[in-house]
Amino acid sequence: MNVLINVFLGLHIIGIASLLGGFLTQMKAMSAGTARFVPAMLHGALTMLVTGVLLVGFREMDGGSVNNVKAGVKLAILFVILALVYVKRDEERVEKALFGTVGALTVANIFIAVLWR
Repeated sequence: MNVLINVFLGLHIIGIASLLGGFLTQMKAMSAGTARFVPAMLHGALTMLVTGVLLVGFREMDGGSVNNVKAGVKLAILFVILALVYVKRDEERVEKALFGTVGALTVANIFIAVLWR
């Protein structure tokens, strides 16, 4: 079970890298007002959702402890990110504030994962 948890943790990290990387590649376009949500951001958020839910389930099946409040907060933030990216994915330009919000929520989710013990 430990190997399975580690594989899905790696996939979860790949998902966050895709979401954050998609945001970071659009930073210059954001300052010009031409930023858009690239497919990598949507796919990264979906990967994070699936692997995160599976990780919580695997930890509980393995008898490990899960901080359900932390998982719930991270899931709520991810739902907001996913909703924003999904709804605006076909638009050629996204407002700076909306695009910045997705980036800030992504970084917040990373810091919650790392710092909340």
